[in-house]
Amino acid sequence: MNPFLDAPPAVSVIMPVLNEERHLREAVQQVLDQDYAGPIDVVLAVGPSRDRTQEVADAIAAADPRVTLVPNPTGRTPNALNAAINASKGEVVARVDGHAMLPRDYVRTAVETLQQTGADNVGGIMAAEGVSPFEKAVARAMTSKIGVGNAAFHVGGEGGPADTVYLGVFRRTALERVGGYDEHFQRAQDWEMNHRIRETGGLVWFQPKMRVSYRPRATVGALASQYFHYGRWRRVVARTHQGTINLRYLAPPIAVSLIVLGLVAGFFWPPAFVIPVGYVLAIVAGSVLTGRDLEPAALLRLPVVYAAMHLSWGTGFITSPKRLRKKHQTVGLQDLLH
Repeated sequence: MNPFLDAPPAVSVIMPVLNEERHLREAVQQVLDQDYAGPIDVVLAVGPSRDRTQEVADAIAAADPRVTLVPNPTGRTPNALNAAINASKGEVVARVDGHAMLPRDYVRTAVETLQQTGADNVGGIMAAEGVSPFEKAVARAMTSKIGVGNAAFHVGGEGGPADTVYLGVFRRTALERVGGYDEHFQRAQDWEMNHRIRETGGLVWFQPKMRVSYRPRATVGALASQYFHYGRWRRVVARTHQGTINLRYLAPPIAVSLIVLGLVAGFFWPPAFVIPVGYVLAIVAGSVLTGRDLEPAALLRLPVVYAAMHLSWGTGFITSPKRLRKKHQTVGLQDLLH
């Protein structure tokens, strides 16, 4: 019997939660208010937060039996996701962040796409939306090919097979087949697991109708730190899974290397300064091209945002230490299930 055909399958929404006091109640409510005919439950994996997240989560669970809490003492995202998966029961498992704002048709669209395509995982667009001028600049960069390349879940496009998608709505059988998230990967765990799903014959599908609002980092320092760790852990993934790096991922470290070379060589051979100067001019021109409709305060910040994203990601990739390479079997969902 195929539950996908006989009746709307039960959906478990798993949420890794850490320092989400401000947004958690609204995020959970938007899950519970989904326009979906089947049953929905929520599992919150709560980490050791610095704010009142635990109290808010306790109150949410006490008020609605559809909400379950599990502890995540490590505070790490992949550990939280595996703990929540293990505590969930739905045939479909949807990953949602503690500050994500879902449209009401998100779950219904995801389940319909799973049914229509036979995919193991479907996901949509990370719709970055800013409030401050800096956040608006980051949002524009995160939806521009100059900022993030041609990743469909950032810049949009036609629906179809993809290497990875934002968040993800999975068949439980696929998660069990690959053993869930690999807890070695502090970042890039979504890309890494989607790679294993595809390597085991599964299909990952991009559905542009699924849009989730995302609030960008609010400062240069926070943005640079985010992209530094993205780059660092993407190289760890590349070392683990050979052949998974393409030119889109190599562009930032190549740019960083050339800029540093130009700056150093320029003191001995001044024409070499053309490399870093050329990068700055290209970023400014790209900002004017992609930010024409931004308010002046956001447009002025856009070149800084592009540079922070490129140079931080590239530096993280270049300096990623070999000690982060996965050397042994990491505890994951398979261990929790047995």
